[in-house]
Amino acid sequence: MDIVKESHYNLISTSDTSFTRFIEEFDKKYEELKTNHLIIEISSENNFSLENILVFLNYAESHRQIGMSFVILSKDINVESIPEALNIVPTLIEAADVIHIENLERDLGF
Repeated sequence: MDIVKESHYNLISTSDTSFTRFIEEFDKKYEELKTNHLIIEISSENNFSLENILVFLNYAESHRQIGMSFVILSKDINVESIPEALNIVPTLIEAADVIHIENLERDLGF
């Protein structure tokens, strides 16, 4: 698992094709990661299934409860089959925009 710390978020990616290994490592590091907005980059090379992606729903909800954003970056996921509680966008710019918009919403009390 690779973590790139940017000024407003952490970008997390992996070249591993095993979701089990990725989620185990992510889970171990989540406590230290949860203090920042997170963008999880998933590519078609990861071979993660829809069921795998749905595992992130719990992390997204936990993140939202502490006032942080959780965004999945992927061009390969059909967003129609994903609950609205998961933010899924195709580009890093859009992921950063989601974080910015959610920050504004929190500031306005939404």
